Amino acid sequence: MEAQHSPSSRVWKRFKSNTLAVAGLCFILLMMSMAVLGYLITPDQTPMGNNSHLQLTIKKPGRTFQFLIISRLKDVEQRNFFGRMIYGQEADFKSIPITSYRESGNKVYARPYIGDDEQGSEQIYPLLGPDNHYRQTFWLGTDIQGRDILSRLILGIRVSLSVGLIAVLISLFLGVSLGALAGFYGGWTDGAISWFMNVVWSLPSLLLMIAISFALGKGFWQIFIAVGLSTWVDVARLVRGQVMALRQVEFVEASTALGFSSSRTIIRHILPNIAGPILVVASANFASAILLETGLSFLGFGAQPPMPSWGGMIKEHYGYIIMDAAYLAVLPGLAIMLTVYAFNLLAIGLRDAFDVKSQNISL
Repeated sequence: MEAQHSPSSRVWKRFKSNTLAVAGLCFILLMMSMAVLGYLITPDQTPMGNNSHLQLTIKKPGRTFQFLIISRLKDVEQRNFFGRMIYGQEADFKSIPITSYRESGNKVYARPYIGDDEQGSEQIYPLLGPDNHYRQTFWLGTDIQGRDILSRLILGIRVSLSVGLIAVLISLFLGVSLGALAGFYGGWTDGAISWFMNVVWSLPSLLLMIAISFALGKGFWQIFIAVGLSTWVDVARLVRGQVMALRQVEFVEASTALGFSSSRTIIRHILPNIAGPILVVASANFASAILLETGLSFLGFGAQPPMPSWGGMIKEHYGYIIMDAAYLAVLPGLAIMLTVYAFNLLAIGLRDAFDVKSQNISL
């Protein structure tokens, strides 16, 4: 006899059959892993990847430079493994890029790097030990402040994914709560909540977020609230319709007849039956939240410098698109595109897996 599969196993089987959705999920998991590891995998492990050398402004990808340590810093806090992973590690030395050096006694004679076509004059520095120099390769080049682009792109994953996650949680809390109340109780409750949803729905999301940012101020934490308060209406409209459809079914009427409270009926019996459509909309809202965050950062209302944000990186370098350094803006733009595309593929895969194509779910 053929074994009966549980609903969850059938959902997973249908999801695995969608190759693009699985690819999107793998890409998202890869991005999440990079975001968690953070500074442990970045070439520049200083906080926010903000170690800059103005001599190395806008250097092409793949360039390798030699650095000379000219002084050691005291009283620099050495963080443990998890501290370095989350917050980075302040450098305990100062260094400069050089083209050549030689040691003589307790002195180092080095030529500082001042440009590809210029030769710096030889300078004298103290010899600080056998490990007083190192080499660093900038795999994706440097930005207008001489910072490593690869490090800032990796750290930018944290900003985008954290904003998307918190914004989605805020939108789910508001959307599910208000939508369930409107759909279950109906009457004036439904009328009042629906009127409020229509008012918020009529406002452009970007303008609404800018207004919220003006009220709360610019910053990383404020953007969580701004994006979350701008994306909850989609969830509320969906939940309202689903709850209204399930309100008259037998198991809900049985729950009411047994004397269970309305909150128990909604939480224990109705919401589990509409979890699929909610997950689909949440996945789509995750992509929208990332786009909204990058838009706010581009306009100067999101993450503030020197915090690495993909939108902020585009803002700093969009003028170089028409020059020979278009990669400065193309690389963060490509990261945004691939991440948003991956979440959209995930949303489509979840929609097919939960078999909610016929329901009113727009992606």
